[in-house]
Amino acid sequence: MSIAENTPVIIGVGDVVEAIAEDLEQAPSPVDLAARAAQLALADAGVNATSIDVVTVVRSMADSTPIMPSAFGTSSKPPRSLAERIGADPTLAIHSASGGQTPQSLVNEFAERLADGEFSVVLLCGAESIANAKAAQRAGAKPDWQEDPAGEIEDRGMGLDGMVGIKEITHGLMMPTTQYAVTENARRASLGMTPDNYALRMGELLAPFSKVASENEYAMFRQEYSATEIATVSEKNAFVDFPYTRRMVAKDSVNQGAAVVMTTAAKARELGVEEEKWIYLHAYSEAHELPLLEREHLGSSKALTLAYQKVLQDSGLEAHDIDVFDIYSCFPVVVELAREALGLDDSKVSLTQTGGLAFFGGPGNNYAMHSITHVARALREKPGSYGLVGANGGMISKQSVGIYSAKPGWQRCSSSSIQRDALRQNAPVLCSDPNGEAVIETYTASFHKGTPVHGIVIGRLKHNGERFIAANLPGDNETLQSLLAEDALGKSIYVIARGQGNAFAFNEAQLRAQLPPAPTRLRDSYEFCSVSVNNHVLEITINREDSFNSLHPPANEELAEIFDIYLQDPELRAAIITGAGNKAFCSGNDLKYSASGGPMWFPKSGFAGLTSRVGRNKPVIAAINGIAMGGGMEIALAADLAIASENAEFALPEVKRGLIAAAGGILRLSRQITHKFAMELLLTGRSVKADEALQLGIVNRVVPQNEVLSTAREYAASIAENSPTSIRLTLEMINEKANQGDLNIAAGDAKVLDKLITSEDFYEGPKAFAEKRKPNWRGR
Repeated sequence: MSIAENTPVIIGVGDVVEAIAEDLEQAPSPVDLAARAAQLALADAGVNATSIDVVTVVRSMADSTPIMPSAFGTSSKPPRSLAERIGADPTLAIHSASGGQTPQSLVNEFAERLADGEFSVVLLCGAESIANAKAAQRAGAKPDWQEDPAGEIEDRGMGLDGMVGIKEITHGLMMPTTQYAVTENARRASLGMTPDNYALRMGELLAPFSKVASENEYAMFRQEYSATEIATVSEKNAFVDFPYTRRMVAKDSVNQGAAVVMTTAAKARELGVEEEKWIYLHAYSEAHELPLLEREHLGSSKALTLAYQKVLQDSGLEAHDIDVFDIYSCFPVVVELAREALGLDDSKVSLTQTGGLAFFGGPGNNYAMHSITHVARALREKPGSYGLVGANGGMISKQSVGIYSAKPGWQRCSSSSIQRDALRQNAPVLCSDPNGEAVIETYTASFHKGTPVHGIVIGRLKHNGERFIAANLPGDNETLQSLLAEDALGKSIYVIARGQGNAFAFNEAQLRAQLPPAPTRLRDSYEFCSVSVNNHVLEITINREDSFNSLHPPANEELAEIFDIYLQDPELRAAIITGAGNKAFCSGNDLKYSASGGPMWFPKSGFAGLTSRVGRNKPVIAAINGIAMGGGMEIALAADLAIASENAEFALPEVKRGLIAAAGGILRLSRQITHKFAMELLLTGRSVKADEALQLGIVNRVVPQNEVLSTAREYAASIAENSPTSIRLTLEMINEKANQGDLNIAAGDAKVLDKLITSEDFYEGPKAFAEKRKPNWRGR
């Protein structure tokens, strides 16, 4: 068979596995391990590093999240650090995005680019040194992994978009074991199986994986387990997140690296690579999934199914034609879904060459590189056979599949049609404020040292079928134990929407008994503000002068409580809100608190308990005695009247901090002043002085500093003299006609905020602010 000169081929593969370093001060970094794997791949191909024109390094886990960086530093340009180690001088150096699908996706990409003549020799590699890092931290060792090599790189970013959202974070659905557990239980629901029977099914699925790992020289954990040993809970095999025991889930404490060298048939001949080593990519596919809560079926993935079916279709093969498989196996459900998509009912078919992420090891985003290297070696031994690599990223979010063979073959494949189909799903409406009786659609419970500590449900409201997510209240062990006492799928529960997250219990009385009763009168004192009442007027002073009256979640909750009482008390007719001191009214969100990693939430009524308060029918006056930045300006915009001191200054500087004015500022400003001026302030983040704010219509009056509060009191007294009924109805009509509900949506559009919190800029802004330096914006 004639082979076209531009046919892409894999010519070299390499794997590294190392025990924990004896000298932890000199423990190898991820770049070190990746370089060793690269050298083995080059040696396997019999080529020199000087022939490489592209080096791509798969992003390590420490570089994949802004909140869990390496304790020992990292290279600022991993592909350049690696190139220096192996003696390469590539024209293109790429630091990949994150995701378990990345290695297979890179093979797909560079097969096309090699075929197009864009490059001649490509090195793909990656590694993790997490076992060394954990051992070093335990021992108090401090290996220095920080590097700053010269040269440019193409940094593709962390790629977190779509991986997790506000609702998941709020309810504790963040860790992979927790996320996959809810999908696993939803899968169990679709099969109609009991927890015990399904646990044994998972054990039977994974036991063959452990056997393969036990015989694999590149595996990190070479111990074989029976199905019962995997499924049965014990001291050494405790629950991690129900229904997962420790032996069912990916293990990230590894020191492993893998690398692949690609080129074209013509270049391989030029380099003298033996054709017996060539591995061809016969077909490939890619697809990404909707976010978890937006999927029609929580126990499956339409994108995964379509990706596997498409690669078979394009290859012209059936699943039974494939001799060698390595299916991504971070959790059992992924393997189950892949097997179902392929139509493989025969349990005797081996679905792994490595032993899987639970036994071979789970080297982060680079695991599938090991899949490719292992499949390539197996195919070299069976020249006429075919092999399939299935790679999965995120929460079954991103799929990349490839079919390989030592038999010549190559075609360009397109996944555009299946991608469109993957996103066409009839998912239920996602409810942000669920209240009432509901049914559990799926669930999990997180464990710590064998003890359940947190329960999460995804359910459907009985009255309208809308989907929601909720968690048990902290300390509600009764609900937690009931969740696990027997199969909770399909059980009735009661849910209440709260700012800290939706809460559930198995009956309304049980849930309400644990919630503090709503206060009906003002407290004598508050921690973060002070209040006083005079002649039907409530005065509220934000009392955090040391932090320029910025607000964090506890302060927001206090203000929400105060405004709740204000609206309920018929004797209170107007409210004034101001800040302590003479420098700041409110400087917005407490960014130092945010950067510290403290829990973040807002009451249902929004920032300061005011900005998302839909249908408010009593007036609020903002007495702005200094700077009103970010959320502080949003308070002023949410107020009905605003009196500013001559030294007041206004700004929505969120864009300077990697944030957005999500507490109603975007829409309110554009409605209260002209569109062009609103855009100027929103997009530049520039500040305006009091006089300009008056001209723009942001405030009603500008007065000397010592007259701000007295002027606000005059307005409040004038309002209080009028008919409370007329005031109430006036505000109700204004709210209705202004479609206040739209402002509530603007105060936190879920999709926009999900994109924001998964951007690198979101974390860089507050971090730079706290460190008093200029932000290094990535634009992603």
